[in-house]
Parts: sequence; C-alpha cells; structure tokens
Amino acid sequence: MSTDTAPLIKSSFWKEIAEADNPFAAQKSLCSGYDVYGDLLPHAQMIDMLWLLIHGEAATKTQRQLLNGLSICLANLGPRDPASQSAMSAAAGGSGAAACLMAGLAVAAGNIGGGRELLHAVRLFHKASHDLQQWQSALQTPHKLDHADTWLPLEYPPGFDINGISCTTPVRQALTHLNQFSCGPHLPWLLEHRPQLESWAKLPLSMIGVAAAAMADLGLHEEQAEMLFLLLRLPGLAAHSLEQRIQGWDQYPFYADGLEIKDPAYE
Repeated sequence: MSTDTAPLIKSSFWKEIAEADNPFAAQKSLCSGYDVYGDLLPHAQMIDMLWLLIHGEAATKTQRQLLNGLSICLANLGPRDPASQSAMSAAAGGSGAAACLMAGLAVAAGNIGGGRELLHAVRLFHKASHDLQQWQSALQTPHKLDHADTWLPLEYPPGFDINGISCTTPVRQALTHLNQFSCGPHLPWLLEHRPQLESWAKLPLSMIGVAAAAMADLGLHEEQAEMLFLLLRLPGLAAHSLEQRIQGWDQYPFYADGLEIKDPAYE
C-alpha cells in the first residue's frame, strides 16, 4: 500500500520519529513531549512513567508520593482476595503466564472488590464531593447508582467491604498514610467522616474506598482510575500465580469438604 494513502495511527500523548534508514522503526519516542530513552530513562522512576502515561503530565512531588503509596497498597491484596485465588487456580491447572494474569484480572475487574466497583466509588467522590446528604442516599440505595447496560446494578455501597465486620488495620493504616500526601480534599474528608459513612453503609470501609479517594485527589477521572487500578493489581497476581505453579496443583486448597453440589435431576 502506498504511504500516501495509508491511514495514520494517531495519538495525543505518544510521538515517534523514524530512523533514517527504516520508517517502521522509531529513532526517538516522545511521551507527552518527554524523550523516553534520552530523558526519562536516565532521570525518571517507573512511577513517573506510569503517571505520565495515564495522566499526560509530569507528576509533582506530592502526586509521586501519593501514587507510590497507593501502588504499594494495591500491589498485592493477598491470597484471600478472589482475584488472587483466580490467578492461583489458573497456575495450579497449568495455564500459561498470560492466562493466569487474565484469570486474575477477570475477577479484579468486577463489581465486587474490583475495578468496576472502584469506578463507581471514584464517580461518587466526584459527584457527591462532601455533600453528606448525597452520600447517605448513595450508600443506602447503591442499586440506584448509574451503571452501564452490560453491568448489573451494584449490590452494596462501592468502597465498602461486603464481608467486613470492622474496618481492618491495613485499610486504616493505608488511609492514614496516604492522607499525609493528599493533593486534594477527599482523603482528609474520608479520614474524618469514615465512621459516619460506615454507619450509613452498614459496612466497613474497604481498600477500594481508600484507593478511590486517593485517585479522586490525584485528579483522575473514573475510567483512568479503573485502568490504573487494574495495572496496579498485576504484581500480586503474577507473584501468587508463579508461587502456585511451583507448589503444584496438589498444594492448592480446593475446599472439597465444604463443597456440596446438588443435581435436581437426581433429587
């Protein structure tokens, strides 16, 4: 195909300058105007590159500290987390690396403890801000919150732990620590009003709620926040699947004793 009529790939944040002897290879790559291999590589950290890709502007010191702390909080939610167990199950069954990560992300993307719940929580921070009346209404009637046609209505308030009894120590530690680097109004407000919000939700605050407040303070819109959440979940999913692959399927807890399957055809 002639290059005169070939469609151009357009990007608002990424620009490539071709090599003199190969128009299909980049001699220089620019991310939001920054030379990736000439400038960012010798001077920036990965957290700077991640923020630049997601947000399109260089991070301030406070944004970098907040994003770094948030990344640690979400890197691994532990083997009790359903997404971690999904990745572990895939590894125990002998699936490849990509399949393990996709299995984990499929669960980590959902309405319960996943990226879609986070999207709703960020949307709530943007919409209700600090209006306690709006928060009370949203937390007591979560099924009325906006949702796309392909997603079922929320079954419980976004940002709160459906299986929780009280706010866990890691969640409280994360909220207190991230509040030190807040570059917006939502983390301090959440820290102050957590007991009131929990009483309306009748559930304790979850790590999703803390992450949503942090992402709202970072100025991310809901879809940016959802995508960033999924990216930050990958390290833990990878680590658990790698470990489970070494341990093998016979070391994976299938909870067979607690599983009862009833077939109506034989009742």
